[in-house]
Parts: sequence; structure tokens; C-alpha cells
Amino acid sequence: MDYVTLAFLVSFSHVLSMTTAVPLPTDAMRIKSKVKRMAEQLVVRLNTNIQAPAGVTLASPADQLDGLSSVVALLDGYNDLISDSLNVSQVKTDISSLKGYLVQWRRGHCSDSKPKPSVSGPLQRLQSQRAFVLTVSMEALMRVKELLGQLLHNMDQLEKC
Repeated sequence: MDYVTLAFLVSFSHVLSMTTAVPLPTDAMRIKSKVKRMAEQLVVRLNTNIQAPAGVTLASPADQLDGLSSVVALLDGYNDLISDSLNVSQVKTDISSLKGYLVQWRRGHCSDSKPKPSVSGPLQRLQSQRAFVLTVSMEALMRVKELLGQLLHNMDQLEKC
């Protein structure tokens, strides 16, 4: 064996070991990446399009995330509470897109034996106050932003059904 062949084999084995050392992304990693990107874009849209009155804060504690099903239920519930009169149709569309993507992931990832989670806490309270359309809509938008923040800080929620 001459030096050129030896050098080629050593280089080739180095390239081969470098390409096989990086694991391919799993479905969970891909879904987390896409959801993260969608959630971050939605937070930016909420920050630029929604101006809550100065000093307004969310009094009650945040909704508790308990896996993928609860994220889907909360996004759906809050999206239903957002009035079309606020001219936030793109925000509602983005929420629906994110929810739809998560529903598709859930179909392929989770068994459907688990019942749809019941809503409680802030979402349930807002649903009982639908008569105050603008106030409920503004709080729902703020809750979506809060929910997305929680999700972005704990993407492992997507792996729990």
C-alpha cells in the first residue's frame, strides 16, 4: 500500500466517522423545532399587534400545562374567545395553524384512549364571562401569549399525551 492510498483511506475514514457521529433528528425533535418556530412567530405577532392597556396584568395564575392534549385544548378554547371585532384575524389564523399542527402530531403520537381534557382555571372563568366581549378577548390574547411562553420554556410538554 502506498502513501497516497493510505492517506486517502485515513481521510475517508475520518469523513465517514464525522458524518455518522451526528444523530439524525427524531420526529420529536422535528416537531419541537417546528412548534418552537411557530410559537415564537406568534409571540412576535402578539407583541406587535396587541396593545394591552398600561398596567393591565393577569391576576389569576397561569393555566397548567399537562401534556399535548392540554396545550391543544387551551389554544382552542382561547382562540374561540377572541372576538373578530378586534381585527386580529391573522393571530387567530396562526393559533389555529399551531393547534392544527399539534392535533396532527397527537394523532400520530398518542393513543386516542385518553379523553379530551376538561378546561379549568382562567379559561373556564373567561368562558363564563363571554358577555364582556372586548375584555374577554384581550385577556384571551394575553393568556395565549402566556401559554406560548410556558410552552417555549418547557417543550417536553409535547412528548406527553
